[in-house]
Amino acid sequence: MNLDFWPKNPKANLVVSLSNLLVPLFALVLLILFNISCSKRPADSTSGANEKAESNQQASDPNNKKPPRPEHKHPAFTERVEERARFVAIQIRARNVNDPDVLKAMRTVPRHSFVQHPNKNVFNSNLMRAYADHPLPIGFDQTISQPYIVAFMTEALKLKPDYKVLEIGTGSGYQAAVCAEIAQEVYTIEIVEPLAKRAEKLLKELGYKNVFVKAGDGYFGWPEKAPFDAIIGTAATGRIPDPLIEQLKPGGRMIIPYENSLGFQYLVLITKDDKGNLHKKNVMPVRFVPMTGEVQKKQK
Repeated sequence: MNLDFWPKNPKANLVVSLSNLLVPLFALVLLILFNISCSKRPADSTSGANEKAESNQQASDPNNKKPPRPEHKHPAFTERVEERARFVAIQIRARNVNDPDVLKAMRTVPRHSFVQHPNKNVFNSNLMRAYADHPLPIGFDQTISQPYIVAFMTEALKLKPDYKVLEIGTGSGYQAAVCAEIAQEVYTIEIVEPLAKRAEKLLKELGYKNVFVKAGDGYFGWPEKAPFDAIIGTAATGRIPDPLIEQLKPGGRMIIPYENSLGFQYLVLITKDDKGNLHKKNVMPVRFVPMTGEVQKKQK
């Protein structure tokens, strides 16, 4: 080690050594005092405060018209969870429905709630079959669709979190709930008024605040809320209603059961390009209850 820079006077050496020790010691004392001073200050909660303020602002902002996301506080969401996971894996994912949002929605929505008898004390065999892959009766000559068909049709719409969806044929409300797990808003119309009221009540109980139910003829759509990013029909028609075509947003997608003159039904996927041109594709043979109301008059 080269020591040529040290002074040759012993006293000077001592002074230099002490100074070399005191300088870092003094710096250490200053650092400790600084840390103590900082620790006595109030914790910096700017980030948390900003998040809370932003949340409060969104809740109280009259211009913020986005409906809240679905809540999952109802006990039904914690019931038969393993059953739902199993039926999604075996009946849906294994049959090439791969959209992760759709699979998650199907695992989340408690289908057994939608097949339960309004009087919960009445024995209902549908409860035992809630997660079997076939349609079930819900009264008024209507059915809740087969789970695989629900998943297939939902995936075909390619829903996004900011989408507004129109459903024709609320039925039990199950399809609307599945769409509401993904999309921002779901507007659903049911021509059988008792079914509409029952579905609306159930959806509210389950926490689907972003689903809006109306009793009426789905042929006319919901013009006050148009245009829609996606439209889904759950009843078969021999003619695609013109109002639904008009209410579909350019770039939007519609899937609806279509029945030809021979009585064969199949799902038809309709896309509207940015210029308003329609493109139709038959995607799957199906069997749905018929659409009633104005569409029947038009068909005749």
